[in-house]
This record gives sequence, structure tokens and C-alpha cells, in this order.
Amino acid sequence: MSTDAHPTPEGAQSGRGRAPDTEWRSWHARRLETITAPYGPLSLTGTHWLDDHPDGRIPAVPGVWVQDGEEIVLTAAAADGLTHDGELLSGSVRLTAHHGPIPESPLAHGDRRLVVLRREGLRAVRDFDPHAAARSAFQGIEATPYDPRWALPGRFRPYPEQLSVRVRSADGRERGLGLSGEVVFAYDGAERTLRAVVEGDGSLGIVFADATSGDTSYRFRFLRPFAPAADGTVTVDLNRALLPPCAFAGHFICPFPPPGNTLGFAVPAGERRLIGG
Repeated sequence: MSTDAHPTPEGAQSGRGRAPDTEWRSWHARRLETITAPYGPLSLTGTHWLDDHPDGRIPAVPGVWVQDGEEIVLTAAAADGLTHDGELLSGSVRLTAHHGPIPESPLAHGDRRLVVLRREGLRAVRDFDPHAAARSAFQGIEATPYDPRWALPGRFRPYPEQLSVRVRSADGRERGLGLSGEVVFAYDGAERTLRAVVEGDGSLGIVFADATSGDTSYRFRFLRPFAPAADGTVTVDLNRALLPPCAFAGHFICPFPPPGNTLGFAVPAGERRLIGG
């Protein structure tokens, strides 16, 4: 699943063994470091879909970008100032989707990092600028301090095979969202379920909303529980509810919660919304 669906590993739970409230504070500090990093989500200034630019010219980005099968052919002159693998680009280069850390993207324009994105057969160019206005305007994340009542025991029930459902994304388009199973837990005397995907590291990825969404919390949030134990048991720690990348920059294409992932009760825990937002 894409990083627009779930945060990078810094957003996952880690460092078991310490007191939960101590670990939560460390987790929150790491989150802030990730968010405010030069090429963190606040630095995304554009996601440019090539289908929207049939002539290959993206107004905000130098060069000519043309999709050719699974690749993009970028043609640029030295005067465009683009570099590839640290060398000034003069001519053409073939590019594939970049899945690594943003600072390691081979394509740059000054301090900016340009990243090729692939979604459902379509290609886009993302522009990460450490001088983005959102970085300097950022005031912090409103987050509720750790409360043990929101660390709930649960169980992961995998589906016989992965499902794909169509959900609306933050950019208004509908896309497929893969689901591997559901997490079952009890709250207020009733069984609750949240549909999830198993991430590459074994952790679970959940997109959910609750009774605070769009009011005292952002309109939806993410959750990254640890990998379930061999018997399927897992902790649903809502203290680790995360703001999605699109809360920090409107150019992300985060999926909305799939059917069944809107909780009917309030979750006043975890990351809630941007301060001053």
C-alpha cells in the first residue's frame, strides 16, 4: 500500500519495553521530527498527473515528461537546471516510480526533490521543496496525552484472500484500497471491527473515522498497530492515531476510510488536528 495510505515507519509503533506513557512521548517526538524534516510531508508542493499535461510540460516543473509504458521519459536541457544522480541533465532519461526515502530520489532541481509516482497505471511527478510555505507555517500537532483506557486488546482476523474496495481519495478521485482482514475489539460492551491491510513489515494499516472526525479531530485518521501475534492477538492503541499526510499538504492522495471503518463513538485520543488549522 502506498505511503499516502499509511505513514512511513516513523509513524508505526516501536520500542516496546518502556512504560507506555514514556514510549508514547518518544513516539510523538519522533513523529514531529518526521513531519518537520526538510523533505517531510509539509514539503510537498505538488502532485502533477501526466494525464493532465498531454504536451508533457508541467508548469511548475522544468523539462518535458512523457509516459512510455511503465516508465517516464524526461527530456531536459542544461538550462533547465535538473540533475539526475547528481549530474546536470542534458538530454533524456528514463524514470521509474521511486519507492525509497524522498531525499534519496535521483532527480532534483536545486534543493527540490522530484519523485515519480505510480497509481493504478497512471504516472505523476511529485515536487518536494524544503522551502515550502507549509514548513515555516507549521505550529504543531494537537495530540491527546497517553491514556491507558484507549489501549484496547483485539484480534486480527485475516480474509481468505486480499480484497480491494473502491474508496474516494483526498483529491476527489476514486481508487482501489487493498484490505487483508479486520481487527476485532470491544468498546463500551460491544464488539467493534476495523478493516486493515498487512503492511510489508507485518504491522497493520488502518484508515478510520469516529464521532470526533471533522469536528475536534481531522476528518479521518490512520492507525498502525504492531504485527499481530501468532494467535492473532493485537493491541488497538488509539493513543497512536495518526494524522494522514493530506492533513499536512493538500497534494497527497490519502484514501478515505473504507466501508465499515467509521466508529460510532468518539475517540478523543492520539493526534487530533493541526494546531492553528
